[in-house]
Amino acid sequence: MNFIDLLKTFILGVIEGITEWLPVSSTGHMIIFEEFFPVKNFSESFYDLFLVVVQLGAILAVVMIYWKKLFPFSFNKKEPFIKKDIFTLWIKIIISCIPAAVIGILFEDTFDRLFYNATSVAIALITFGILFIFTEMFNKKSPKINSVAEITVKTAVLIGVFQVIAAVFPGVSRSGATILGALLIGVSRTVAAEYTFYLAVPVMAGASLLKLMKFGFDFTLYEIIYLLVGMVTAFVVSILAIKFLIGYVKKHDFKAFGIYRIILGILVLILI
Repeated sequence: MNFIDLLKTFILGVIEGITEWLPVSSTGHMIIFEEFFPVKNFSESFYDLFLVVVQLGAILAVVMIYWKKLFPFSFNKKEPFIKKDIFTLWIKIIISCIPAAVIGILFEDTFDRLFYNATSVAIALITFGILFIFTEMFNKKSPKINSVAEITVKTAVLIGVFQVIAAVFPGVSRSGATILGALLIGVSRTVAAEYTFYLAVPVMAGASLLKLMKFGFDFTLYEIIYLLVGMVTAFVVSILAIKFLIGYVKKHDFKAFGIYRIILGILVLILI
């Protein structure tokens, strides 16, 4: 086992745990890390698998934090077996995920070939950074949707359309696209962030499953260790990142993330 590669998998887990939930693009940060600090002993196929499977740790953090809000069944005899409000929420989540899932399945290889590089990521970081700043500066209307329960099917569809942008362009950020879209259609910052966390569960779980099926389950012991280190690290860091973001947006807007995206994008363009 290569200690340097093990350290890099740990760092990648930290990057995933932070950037998957903050609107700064986890894929973008992964690409940038790969450009300057490649994991040399990973095959291309295993590295692609690692980047997706490590997200499972991040997903588990969402499931743990929001278990009561996401688990639609009750084993309490005094309550209905199916919690209608949570079941309805899952229908909306699936509706939001359908557009990006269809586009991703049909055109993933094409988009990766065209846009999976540091230059494209830098441009996406800067563009959406500017959009975040302008949205927060000029969108002064009071939010119309102040709880997840108030999200309608129409709103779910619109948020799903914004998620398609993230499926096409690495660097946009899945959470960034959905949060920005939600803000533009009148969702409060807190609800936009929370709903984005929920959307991640089927999207990231589905992507991980597809990658596993494509790669197969024939891992070496060292590859299993690399995957576990990345997943566990992403899980722990994700818990901290999610709690930070929810606390942050209760008192602040997203302009700081927009500024960070612009600075990072410019820095990447200079370095490459």
